[in-house]
Amino acid sequence: MSKIFKNMIPYWKSIVIIIALLFVQAWCDLSLPSYTSDIIDVGIQNYGVEHVVPEALTADEFETAELFMTDEEADLWESIYEKDGDIYRLQVTSRSELNEIDDTLAVPLIMNYQMSAMEDSAVKEHVAKPTGADAGTLEKDTLLSMRDSMEETIDTMGSSLVKSMGAAYAVSCDKAAGIDVEKIQKSYLVTAGLKMVGMALMIGIVTVLVGFFASRVGAGIGRTLREKVFKQVVGFSNAEMDKFSTASLITRSTNDIQQIQMVSVMLLRMVAYAPILGIGGVLKVVQTGAGMGWIIVLAILVILGYVMVLMAVAMPKFQLMQKLVDNINLVSREILTGLSVIRAFGREKKEEERFDVANKDLTKTMLFTNRVMTFMMPGMMMIMNVLSVGIVWVGAHKIDAGTMQVGAMTAFITYSMMIVMSFLMLTMMSIMLPRAAVAADRIDEVIQTESSIHDAKEPEKVTTHNGVVKFSHVNFKYPGAEEDVLHDIDFTAEPGQTTAIIGSTGCGKSTLVNLIPRLYDVTDGSITLDGKDIRNITMSDLRDEIGFVPQKGVLFSGTIASNLRFGKDDATDEEIKKAAEIAQATEFIEAKDDKYESAIAQGGSNVSGGQKQRLAIARAIAKDPKIFIFDDSFSALDLKTDAALRKALAENVKDSTVIIVAQRISTILHAEQILVLDDGKIVGKGTHEELLKSCEVYRQIAKSQLSAKELGLEESEVALNE
Repeated sequence: MSKIFKNMIPYWKSIVIIIALLFVQAWCDLSLPSYTSDIIDVGIQNYGVEHVVPEALTADEFETAELFMTDEEADLWESIYEKDGDIYRLQVTSRSELNEIDDTLAVPLIMNYQMSAMEDSAVKEHVAKPTGADAGTLEKDTLLSMRDSMEETIDTMGSSLVKSMGAAYAVSCDKAAGIDVEKIQKSYLVTAGLKMVGMALMIGIVTVLVGFFASRVGAGIGRTLREKVFKQVVGFSNAEMDKFSTASLITRSTNDIQQIQMVSVMLLRMVAYAPILGIGGVLKVVQTGAGMGWIIVLAILVILGYVMVLMAVAMPKFQLMQKLVDNINLVSREILTGLSVIRAFGREKKEEERFDVANKDLTKTMLFTNRVMTFMMPGMMMIMNVLSVGIVWVGAHKIDAGTMQVGAMTAFITYSMMIVMSFLMLTMMSIMLPRAAVAADRIDEVIQTESSIHDAKEPEKVTTHNGVVKFSHVNFKYPGAEEDVLHDIDFTAEPGQTTAIIGSTGCGKSTLVNLIPRLYDVTDGSITLDGKDIRNITMSDLRDEIGFVPQKGVLFSGTIASNLRFGKDDATDEEIKKAAEIAQATEFIEAKDDKYESAIAQGGSNVSGGQKQRLAIARAIAKDPKIFIFDDSFSALDLKTDAALRKALAENVKDSTVIIVAQRISTILHAEQILVLDDGKIVGKGTHEELLKSCEVYRQIAKSQLSAKELGLEESEVALNE
C-alpha cells in the first residue's frame, strides 16, 4: 500500500482539492437526513413551527401562561411580546435568541399546554381561585409545586419530544390567534425541499469534480509509472532482461500499471471518502441522542470480522494471480510469434493444450477469488438489513415510551446506513487492493532494479576516433553462473582490417562481441577503445562509435527509410540509398511500389529473412560508425549476395574496424585476422592460410565446408590429417 501512496505524492495539490471537495460532499450527504427528520417531526407533525414560543397568542392565553412562570421567566415573557389589540405578537426574529428563549420557557409553556388539555373539572380542582387576602399567593404556590413534578416528568422525555410538545402548544396558540398555520407548514416544507434539492445538486457537481480530479491523478500516475518503467527497462543490460523475462516486463508495463491506475482513482473517490462519511455519521448519530450507538458498534465489529475471514481465504490467491497472468502472457507470446513453426510441425493441438493449461490455472484462481468475494455483498446486505430491523425494533420501543420521535429514528437509520456504507466502501476496495498491492510491488521491483552496467561517475571523453578495439586477458561469466563462458581472451582489432571470429555453436562468439557495446560487462580483464577502458566511457559515446548488426535481424514498424535512419536520424536520402546499395538491398527495395517509403510491419514480418538481414546491415552502414560488428549477420544470404556484400563493404569502409562473427569459412576467408574459439578460449589466431597450418580446430571446420582443392591443401596432407 505504501508504494501506491508514494506514487500519489507528486499530485498532492490535486489530492488536497479532492479531499476538500469530499468534505463538502460529506457535509451535504450528512445534512440530508437532518432535513428528512425535520420534515417529518417539524414540517408534518408540528405544522412547520420550529419554536416553543408562539408567533401570536390571545390576551387570555398570554396571562394564563404567565401563571406557570417564575418572576424572571414572566419578565422575559412580557419583553418578547407586543400587544396588538387582543393579540400579543412575538417581536424576536433571531433564530439563536429564539432557541435560548425556547430553553428558558419550555417548561412553563408545556405545563400550561398540559393543564389546558385537562378536563375543566380537573383544571378547577388544581387552580381554583381561593378567596381572601392570600388568594394570589396561594394560587401561585400551588402552580409552582405542580411545576416541580412536571419538570421531573419532562426530564425523562428527552429534548426532542419536549420540543415537539412545546411546538404543539405554539401551533394551538397560533391557530387561536388567527394565524394561517397551514401556510406556515407549506412554506416550511417547500423551503426544506428546495434546500434538499440544492444539496443534491451540489453533491452532483462535487461528485463530478472529484471524479475529474481523481481521474487526472490516476492517469498521471499511470503515465509516470509507464515512463519510469520504460526508461528503466531501456537502461537494463541483458542480465536484467534475462532476470525478468520479456513476458513479465510486458505484463508489468500494461496490466500491473493499469491495476495501480484504477485503484488510485478508487482510493481517491471511495477510500478517502469512507472515513470522512463514517466519522461524520458517528458525530451525527451522537447528536440525535437516540442512545442506540451500541447497535452500530456491533454491526461494524461483525463487518470487520466478516471481511477479515474472507480476505484471509482470498489473499494468497490474489498474490498468485499476477504470476499466472505472466505465465499466460508468456505462453500466448510464444505461440503467436512461433505460429509458422507450430504449423510446420503440426503442433497446433499440443500448443492449444499448453495454452489451455495456463488459461485454466488462471481461470481457477480467478473463479476461486471471485466466488469468495461473492459472499461479501450478500453478507453486507444481510448485516445492513438486520441493522435496520434492529434500529426499528429498539426505536419503536423508545417512540412508544415517548423518548424518541419518528423523524429522529428515520435520521438514525439513514446515518447508520451511511456509517455501514463507508465500511462497505472500504471492504469493496479490499477486493482490489491486494491485487494492486502485488502489482505495485512488481512495478517497484523493476524501478528499483539498478542496471548492472552503468556509466562511470567521472567518465572519460573520447578524443580520438580511430576505432582500435583491444581485449586484454578478458574473462566473462553470466550473472549467477559458476563457470566462465570466456577465458583469457586477448586480441586487438585494428582499423582498416577485418577481424573474424569463428567456432562451433555455443563456444562464446556472440557473447564476445556483446561485450564490446557493453551489453554485458567483463568479469576480469579489460576492453579498451582507442586506449581507454570502455567502462570509463559513457555508454552513449561508446555506442556512437559502433554499428551493431545482431544475430537476429530486428526491424521496427515504420518504413524502410525510417529503419535505415534508426542509428542516424539526419541521414540524407543519398546516404541511406548508398547504405542499401552496399548491403545489396537496392534490388528488392526498388522493386517495391513505394520504394524507401514502403511499410515495414512489426518485427519485419513482411520481408524475408535475407531481406531483413540486408536492411539490418544497411542500417549499421548508414550510421557511418568507426567500428562495425556483424554477429553472424550473413547467415541468411546466398553465397553470391554474401560475396558481393563483403566486396562492397571492403571498398566503402576501409578506415573502419570490422569484426565479423561467422559460421561460414567463405565469409571470413579474406579477413586479416581470424580468431578461432573453442569452449570459450582462443585456440587459434591468424590469417586463413596460417590457421590451416597451425590450428586443428580451424582446419576441421574448413574441411567440413570446403574441398581440399578450394582450401589449397594437397591430397596427401588431407589423408595425413585424417
